[in-house]
Amino acid sequence: MTEPIAPQPTLDGAVQEYLNVWAAKLGEVLAQISGTAFAVESVFTQPPEVRAPEEHDLQMSVVVAGSLRGEMNLRVPRLTVLGLGQLFLQESQNAAAELRPDHRDALEELLRQSAGQIATALSSRWGEAQLRVQAGASPTWSAGMRGWLVSAAEAPCRLLMEWQLSSAILAALKPVVKEIPVNASAHAAASGPDKLDLLMDVELDVALRFGKRSMRLREILELDAGSVVELDRQVQEPADLLLDGKLIARGEVVVVDGNYGLRVLEIVSSPQ
Repeated sequence: MTEPIAPQPTLDGAVQEYLNVWAAKLGEVLAQISGTAFAVESVFTQPPEVRAPEEHDLQMSVVVAGSLRGEMNLRVPRLTVLGLGQLFLQESQNAAAELRPDHRDALEELLRQSAGQIATALSSRWGEAQLRVQAGASPTWSAGMRGWLVSAAEAPCRLLMEWQLSSAILAALKPVVKEIPVNASAHAAASGPDKLDLLMDVELDVALRFGKRSMRLREILELDAGSVVELDRQVQEPADLLLDGKLIARGEVVVVDGNYGLRVLEIVSSPQ
């Protein structure tokens, strides 16, 4: 008797669009590296060749901030780490080769490079978004949805990458539709200013920016312990205070009880 096929999750259109952006931009970066077409798609069914999680799998944590907020986790099986690492380093594809640290480093850099293009594409749809990608461990949060990014059969090497989305990012992706009352002025009067109290506990990321610099991928790969990256700002110039990615103030860095702080010198009237 044939076993029944498990129903596939029904995706909200915005969630599907988010996953399509990841697949498309990851494929574009891999196509640039390999010099040939590299199609990637998002699926729910685990590919048959995937094994149970292993010690040498690569776990990447993705923190989404800005207009979208939440977490995403990527698990890359060992063979994909090896294959994409060899592709990035322009080595011959050899599944029997030893997995070296530079293969993992190359894949981490590839994902960070892809994240820049993904963030740009997400920003055009949802507003300014930032992606912080770093190697980590299995997520401690419960996945609201999971699936796989897989390469097409004609790709120069096999890509298998498990993705997990937190409930927070799923909620952020789904648009909130509000009904506009017929008598808007009466509704506003009824709601009153006390409704603003509902927003007082909303958490926003605050970041301190000393400067920035654009670097080529070659320069990033040459960085090592002790390397110095020169920023576009003089020592005496004030640092930027960013609220959820928006510039709101400038000031001078101070130390308070062993912790960094910022003495505000200027408030930006219109957040940039």
